[in-house]
Amino acid sequence: MKILLADDERGIRLTLAEDLEDAGHQVVAVEDGDLAMREIKKQKFDCLISDVVMPKVDGMSLLRFAREHVPDIISIMITGNATVERALEAMKLGAKDFVEKPFNNEKIVLLLNGYGESQQTGRKYQKLVEEVKTDFKISQMVGNSPQMKRLYQDIQTVAESEFSVLIQGENGTGKEVIATTLHQLSPRQAGPLIKVACHISNVNLLEDELFGHEPGSFTGATSRRIGRFEQAQGGTIYLDDIDDMPIDTQAKLLRVLQEREIERLGADHPVKVDIRVIASTKVDLRVGVREGKFREDLYHRINVIDLHVPPLRDRDGDIPVLVQHFLQRYSGGKEVTVEPEAMAALAGYRWPGNVRELQHAVQRAIAFGGHQGPLRKDHFLRDFSNALPEGTPALSPGDDRRALKEVVATAEKAHIQNVLTMTKGKIEEAAQILGISRKNLWEKRKQYGLLDGDGE
Repeated sequence: MKILLADDERGIRLTLAEDLEDAGHQVVAVEDGDLAMREIKKQKFDCLISDVVMPKVDGMSLLRFAREHVPDIISIMITGNATVERALEAMKLGAKDFVEKPFNNEKIVLLLNGYGESQQTGRKYQKLVEEVKTDFKISQMVGNSPQMKRLYQDIQTVAESEFSVLIQGENGTGKEVIATTLHQLSPRQAGPLIKVACHISNVNLLEDELFGHEPGSFTGATSRRIGRFEQAQGGTIYLDDIDDMPIDTQAKLLRVLQEREIERLGADHPVKVDIRVIASTKVDLRVGVREGKFREDLYHRINVIDLHVPPLRDRDGDIPVLVQHFLQRYSGGKEVTVEPEAMAALAGYRWPGNVRELQHAVQRAIAFGGHQGPLRKDHFLRDFSNALPEGTPALSPGDDRRALKEVVATAEKAHIQNVLTMTKGKIEEAAQILGISRKNLWEKRKQYGLLDGDGE
């Protein structure tokens, strides 16, 4: 790694630099924080090792400066006056470790070797992710139903435009995949695709995430933070679950769409942004507009182009195709088959968690039965589809006159109850099986009166 070593003690600079170079690293050693800042401006470093107390510029200020210019830099702080408060401050600023003087140089070398391997692995992974994104084409989306073919055509038609897109669909239908595809097929594909989850209920946290802040804008804001809109400069920003965005934040988003500029929290001037906005919603925003939960002017701004992702239960013939796709992806190269009875059960199931739930069901089936021969129905759906909870109407054919919405709600409630029973109340595991988020599962439990007395 390329290491910047900053310490005003000459003996530490010389001996530690020598041991680091013997370990195969390249070292630039300086005697104060001001010289270190100049080196950071001139060249890129993988790691910063800095004393806390130095002339001109102290180590904490140097750490802030380094993290702003090289966000993934590995930082190790060393000091002869260690306190818990100072160590915590360093960790909050992004330091990997806090080493007290005197120390053994071998300890620093071992720390760096471990951090270096982790950093290289992370960078290789990020490079692989970018390569996958670049190679991602519309033909790789799974599904041959007429509903999905129409969606593919719509995606190809609108991808090259600069207009805002609203993707509507239930949880687990693949809205994020659609957003990624739109970006990769657009003229902005060389730019970043920044994804933001809008279900953060705290307005200040969400706005800090979106717009960033200036130093001193609030307690603890010691350095500038670049928000998601600025990070998306020249590319696309994807606002997931925009229906969860607080009404106050919606007003600021409207200004971004109208003026193409943002203001960091605590700033006194706007910053122009060149972005395309793609948003998704799991509910009909027109209902939110009528109920006063979503701004009508913002709805029309983001709904220039609307794409509807059909739920899995409405995708004619796609379930066997998706099952085979997931079997190939997760079987580890083994040839895994499915019993005809099991495939029929999968095709007849309503999949309230949509594609995500089916994906997890295939993973579970491979784990439970992938070594036993053809996969059976109980490998996918276990036993929770065979028994209804107490209180569920048992109706014979021909005497059920309930509305479809009521039937669906009853089935969904029963399914959630059974999965919670099967997982012994483990929320994370239940959400994974259902193919929905913990937040969405909480909302459905609240809707159906399935929450415990303490709301959990």
